[in-house]
Amino acid sequence: MSATQREKLRAWRFHRQALDGRLEGHSPAEVLEQTGWARSVGGSGPYLTLFARGGTPRETIDVDVARLAIHELPAVRGCTYVVPGSDFALALKAGQSFAGGEMKTAGKLGVTEKEIDQLCSAVCKALEKGPLDPEAIRQATGKASRSLGDEGKKKGVSTTLPLALGKLQSSGEIRRVPVNGRLDQQRYAYTLWRPNPLAKFSMPAGQLHAELARRYFSWTGPATLAEFQWFSALSVKDSKAAMEPLKLEPLGDDGFLLPEDRQRFEAFLPPRQPRYVLTSSIDGLSLLRRDLESLADPADLNRKFLGGVANLPSHAIFDRGRLVGLWEYDTVTESIAWCAFIPKNRDLEKAVAKTEDYVRTQLGDARSFSLDSPKSRIPRVEALRAAKGV
Repeated sequence: MSATQREKLRAWRFHRQALDGRLEGHSPAEVLEQTGWARSVGGSGPYLTLFARGGTPRETIDVDVARLAIHELPAVRGCTYVVPGSDFALALKAGQSFAGGEMKTAGKLGVTEKEIDQLCSAVCKALEKGPLDPEAIRQATGKASRSLGDEGKKKGVSTTLPLALGKLQSSGEIRRVPVNGRLDQQRYAYTLWRPNPLAKFSMPAGQLHAELARRYFSWTGPATLAEFQWFSALSVKDSKAAMEPLKLEPLGDDGFLLPEDRQRFEAFLPPRQPRYVLTSSIDGLSLLRRDLESLADPADLNRKFLGGVANLPSHAIFDRGRLVGLWEYDTVTESIAWCAFIPKNRDLEKAVAKTEDYVRTQLGDARSFSLDSPKSRIPRVEALRAAKGV
């Protein structure tokens, strides 16, 4: 691929992901509908995703979570995403086939499906009085839940309660709500979900997979079969079957485009002016395809930060789709530590300052995932500050 082709492809995906500002001021649900569900692992990812695209204040996001315009739920691969209301049923259904892993482990410890079904009924009865946290649910369900002892702890399933909570979530019977209304802190209560978003949802598996593929290729096309398969965790056979009714159009080795996007892509011209944007390490631009080679210039792939990795090691800085730097938030100095792969300039510094202000005044921190902490982040912060960049 020529440098010109690579530049266009990067800029196009950057545009499709609305990192060029085209959705500035739009609601969180609209942003997620157009650019993709936001991966959520207990960190700041969803907030940074929506801020980078819509400039959305944290308070607005939290209000939309509270009123169920958007919600965090188990979806594809059984992974947690923040999803717009229009896709609640589709996302839940897409994740159901991945929800039984812990039950298989528990079955080896003597736990039966009947036992978990009885516990599910007890949980729903307890939640009729209102939301409860896990400890309150455990107390309310009494002997219906039990410990699985030391052997269970070794296998990562210490009690039967998480099995019931997981089953009820994937079936849409209950939903998990953050205790303090924040998406980046893992303290949750559970509440009944009425009406159940799956109650009137009926879609054959093949159609479900095709709808998932339609969204995927609209979010990040062109993409390859292998990239869609990684995202969906479908088999090669099922992935091909999901893509077939879309009549995708090939774009050489870069994968496939939706037919309605082909003409737009051909007519698309990469912007001449830089557009610097700071994203999370699990932003859709990078995570949907997990192909750093297409995002970074060859020389940058040899940097010690990126050598041999499939996922971003830190939060990212992009310019029209090209990875041009990495960043972390330093809670001690309340500032962003960053390293640029290009010469620093005023516009780049303004972009860093904008995100720095957002994190400092609205989030307080920018954790990559639930176990990320200011202390564990110190080596990365120091490495970025010590790096010479270009």
